[in-house]
Amino acid sequence: MENNIDFKDLWKKQSISQPSINELLAKLKHFKKTSLRRLILTNAMLIATCVLILLIWYYYQPQFLSTKIGIVLNVAIMAIYLLVYNRLFDAYKELDNTDSNAEYLQKLIAIKTKQKFLQSKMLSIYFVVLGLGTCLYMYEYASMMSFLWGFFVYAVLLFWMGFVWFYLRPRQIVKENSKIDTLIDTFQRINNQLEADV
Repeated sequence: MENNIDFKDLWKKQSISQPSINELLAKLKHFKKTSLRRLILTNAMLIATCVLILLIWYYYQPQFLSTKIGIVLNVAIMAIYLLVYNRLFDAYKELDNTDSNAEYLQKLIAIKTKQKFLQSKMLSIYFVVLGLGTCLYMYEYASMMSFLWGFFVYAVLLFWMGFVWFYLRPRQIVKENSKIDTLIDTFQRINNQLEADV
């Protein structure tokens, strides 16, 4: 029995099919396209929300200082979030079809690092400031209601914020991370294979 086994030759003869580079580039292109679309949609929605909030301030002239502080906090945190979130735009744009596998991998890892910062620190700050701003904004209008209705309004508001924070946010994070993790894992495997062949 011969003990010289050529593992590289056996690896090449495997029946398990590796994803073709065209499939992988198509997945990468789809990831880039959907990410850019989500970025543009987020920009449009937050800018429209800021404009609406400022129009409400202009037309309804709130009397309480708390309402004005709430409006400023909400608009400011949305603008800050957009400034940080838009840093991903350049990272997505850099993903093109002329790079090597190692460069794709580095760029995907850089995007994942930026996403992680957004999903942890930035989103936490965003929700805390937005919640505080919204509570301050609602105080003037809740004070015009009976105690029971004011309590109900704040209970619904806090329930909604809790639902978004504890249910919707984690699901969205898992969804975004799974997409990029799959791409990173695939490029990592191909990169390791290419390095082993050299």
